[in-house]
Amino acid sequence: MDMLSCGVVAAGQSGLQGRSAYDALLGQPDLRLSLLDQLGHEITIDCDLLVLPVQPETLVAATTQIEHLLRNSPACSVIVVCTDLQPAQIAALLGAGAYDFVSEPYLRNELCTRVRRAAGLLPQPRLDDSAAISIARAHDLIGSSPCFLKQLSALPITASCDVSVLILGETGTGKEVFARTIHYLSPRASRPLVAVNCGAIPTELMESELFGCVRGAYTSANAARSGLVREAEGGTLFLDEIDSLPLSAQTKLLRFLQEKEYRPVGGGICRADIRVMAASNHDLAALVESGAFRRDLYFRLNVLNLLLPPLRDRREDIPQLARYFTEECCRQQHRATVSLTTPAVHKLLAHCWPGNVRELHNVIERAVLFCKGSFIGADDLPLPVTVSLEEGSESFRDAKARMVEAFERSYIEHLLTVNAGNITRAASAARKNRRAFFALMRKHAIVPERFRGAGLPVG
Repeated sequence: MDMLSCGVVAAGQSGLQGRSAYDALLGQPDLRLSLLDQLGHEITIDCDLLVLPVQPETLVAATTQIEHLLRNSPACSVIVVCTDLQPAQIAALLGAGAYDFVSEPYLRNELCTRVRRAAGLLPQPRLDDSAAISIARAHDLIGSSPCFLKQLSALPITASCDVSVLILGETGTGKEVFARTIHYLSPRASRPLVAVNCGAIPTELMESELFGCVRGAYTSANAARSGLVREAEGGTLFLDEIDSLPLSAQTKLLRFLQEKEYRPVGGGICRADIRVMAASNHDLAALVESGAFRRDLYFRLNVLNLLLPPLRDRREDIPQLARYFTEECCRQQHRATVSLTTPAVHKLLAHCWPGNVRELHNVIERAVLFCKGSFIGADDLPLPVTVSLEEGSESFRDAKARMVEAFERSYIEHLLTVNAGNITRAASAARKNRRAFFALMRKHAIVPERFRGAGLPVG
């Protein structure tokens, strides 16, 4: 990583404390930061870290300064040097957004240590596989099947290597949860994690969203924007649905990954120090061959990769996940914990789960919301019933009709789950007109309201 900058600002009565802090940092040969002196001035420094001396007389002004700074430079970490402040006053500074504090009198290396910790420069303990897996489970990565543990075991190396990561997997397999876990296991954990869904950004705004813009750069640019890259400075930028990037944006992202430089719309060249992780539920290699995704960008992103297994390939994890989601939903609804009956678990195991862990969460959440007793039975789970065939028990025509009906219901529910209950988008994904798709929904008594939850975890 490039050297981060650390500014020291002190105005008015805090000038002596500011000079002392600056000298303390200047005398540390292993600081590994570019030190900026703006003593006697207001906060105008564009830097990664800021040391701000505060006394009781300057408390209100300092709180306002911190809030204003973080609105304009959200990636900046502020370390407050406190003189004669009470605990409640220090808490107010931390509440305003200060990263850490040190109280006078302090040892010269104490301030240096806190600054280096804020910059993520302190040595990171090497995690063995079992420790990393335990931490991963603390980040809602639940499961113990061999194919899932294989991905978890790759987390220590993936987190420690400061290179791009590509996470592939079907919708609902937990790609963003894995990205979040990698970030918080990495040396960049003390810096921001900025996640963006590329499919949710209009094509014409993609460049300004990623790289920012100056005021007046285009018709609706009434104010300058820092951009997501700037917000993630020193940390991680996670680009979900990377396959949704138009080719023009792919070109600019490739240049940024190669040069670590970008140009805000209407502005000059800026440098950035971030790690990029990307995710997709499509076969990017196939998109490369079809010309829909740049080959050089694919290789630049695919330095390390994770391929997350679908839930149908880790069925032994379903009971554990179901219990976890049941307890979580009960806790969120402030109700006593309910349990799944054995037939309910068997029904969950028999389902094919086209929506993966996200679909399982939705099913469990609905069951908890409508459960009136202490147990969730098989009939409380809104899933198609799987009937076991005895040899010769039904004709070929009847068996085919039953399987087609089960497929239609599962397929429609999957598309509605993926598209959050939006019938138009689900019909488009099925390549059917909206009226025909709605007729299939009425045939199977499927109501779209069941699928209109938003912001649900994916496990």
